[in-house]
Amino acid sequence: MLVGHIKELVRHPVKSFFGESVQETQIMDYGLYGDRSHAFLDETRKDKFLTITQFPEMVRYKARFSGAESLDSYPGVEITTPEGKIVSWGDEELTKELEDQSQRKISPVSYSPTHVPFGPIEEAHLQLVTDASLNKLKELAGKQEIEHRRFRPNLYISLVEKIPFIEETWFGKRVKIGDEVEIQLLGHCERCSIITYHPESAEWDASLLKTVAKERQNNFGVYASVIKTGNVRVGNEVYLLDER
Repeated sequence: MLVGHIKELVRHPVKSFFGESVQETQIMDYGLYGDRSHAFLDETRKDKFLTITQFPEMVRYKARFSGAESLDSYPGVEITTPEGKIVSWGDEELTKELEDQSQRKISPVSYSPTHVPFGPIEEAHLQLVTDASLNKLKELAGKQEIEHRRFRPNLYISLVEKIPFIEETWFGKRVKIGDEVEIQLLGHCERCSIITYHPESAEWDASLLKTVAKERQNNFGVYASVIKTGNVRVGNEVYLLDER
């Protein structure tokens, strides 16, 4: 059953930096190619990463891959700082800048294109959000606009039938994207303080999280695991395979 189309694909080459919107990519067994493949270890917390929760200004740094995807090695990671300076991943001055501003000792870490462990990605391979649910949340929050990037989804889906939160009835079911990819819907994405920060400016607004907590039991968006890998692109049709 056709349920929607891919409206946007978003990956975050550097964990907690502003991600990049891509027209086409691969879905690997860990999620979108290169998603959260580069990160900063927070040396003040054992086996933890520096994230927006500890340092909200991370959202003002923008990261993107600057070349063609390869399974042998990543293309270069280009980072634009809040001041507009363009640097590459591994730049020592960038690490020092983040250390000084966050007041934490950090160290850069990266993984291979074929294997990104759950650590950086955390709960699951993928997170998806639908346009109908976002529009309903705007209504509940009394806001004319809510940036979907606040929720850091990988897949932003435009539904055929604009039924808010219909994706929550798909838990345990499989979804096919395009001709190759299959994913399985797992469960709710429980939100945290990250959504209180504007996804580009880091401006703080606590009201959205209060609305999600009150009206949605603190859930918005859903997690999914990868069943079949393959290519995915904006505009791909999204099919619900399990209708039982």
